[in-house]
Amino acid sequence: MIAGTSIDFLTESSAFRTIYIASGIWRDAGWGIIVYMATLANVDTSLYEAAKVDGASLFRRIIHIDIPELAPIMVLNLIMSAGGLMNVGFEKVWLLQTDLNKAASDVIAVYVYQQGIEHAKYSYSTAVGLFNTVINIILLLIVNKLAGKISEDTSFI
Repeated sequence: MIAGTSIDFLTESSAFRTIYIASGIWRDAGWGIIVYMATLANVDTSLYEAAKVDGASLFRRIIHIDIPELAPIMVLNLIMSAGGLMNVGFEKVWLLQTDLNKAASDVIAVYVYQQGIEHAKYSYSTAVGLFNTVINIILLLIVNKLAGKISEDTSFI
């Protein structure tokens, strides 16, 4: 029972993606906050003081001090997220999957598991898993290349 309703959201095929994404945000938010707060804690306070003396508003200080300091961490998080883009968490999908939401919850990792373990198609499941890995590496290299261009070409200040 969520939000005072008696609807079983795990049996609703349309709710699976929302549940999956929300649980991922909930899982990763703490680590993200720690990383970003640690980065902001290392910003030289004289930058903020000089900006206040110059009459910069809070919004201008965020745009011209905080975001440039956070940019390398944002790029690193983008690359790390792209590295796991095709590797949707098998465990979470396997645990949340029911016969009623199977249409919306099928992912490559579960398919590879079912083909390899349940149907004993070892070579086929290996090929699908390898293809998934190759696509993931290609995406990672593309994002890494784009992130390098963005960080070279963009001046935030």
